[in-house]
Amino acid sequence: MKVSSLAQSALGWLRRLRLRLTRRPEPAASYGMKVGKSCTVGQPRELSGAENIHIGDRTLIRVGAWLAAYPSYAGRTFQAELRIGSDVYIGGFATITAIQRVTIGDGCVLSEFVYVSDHSHGFNPTRGLIAEQPLVSKGEVSIGAHSFVGYQACILPGVVLGSHCVVGANSVVTRSFPDYSMVAGTPANLVATFSLTEGRWLRVPKHRVD
Repeated sequence: MKVSSLAQSALGWLRRLRLRLTRRPEPAASYGMKVGKSCTVGQPRELSGAENIHIGDRTLIRVGAWLAAYPSYAGRTFQAELRIGSDVYIGGFATITAIQRVTIGDGCVLSEFVYVSDHSHGFNPTRGLIAEQPLVSKGEVSIGAHSFVGYQACILPGVVLGSHCVVGANSVVTRSFPDYSMVAGTPANLVATFSLTEGRWLRVPKHRVD
């Protein structure tokens, strides 16, 4: 191939890549999900069980998300449901998967690369490859309305967060917290609570056991 032809081919590839990375989000309904008004979703990197995914009005999910409400896996069937409320923002490359139920309340903001799941693989050393072992649920996941989940945070199976919670970046949430909780760390611990009477976040003493 001549140099000029190679250069033209490379330029064409770069143009296509730029268009793919910069194109506007597409209507979520085009992916087969059940959505409300003015909802947009960037191209997912993976999508499973679209018919079991419900999204409210005016929600925006950025490009590269992995969204799944698995109808089946490794020979097992599930009644999975993923519900994302209205006015929710989910950053790029988030992973949100369910084999039972994952609920994200209205007005939530999930940052980039957030992970939320109600299940894990089996880890039995006698049953072959991990990826081929059945999925196991350890409880439904719920994120209360108007909560914020920071960059690369993980919300693990069985966790219920109340409304208006804040999860710090890179945190791993392994247990539930009530409304108006600010949590951070690995595993996440309570670091502050919001006082409605004082109108501000109040730090929790380090020695407190919550």
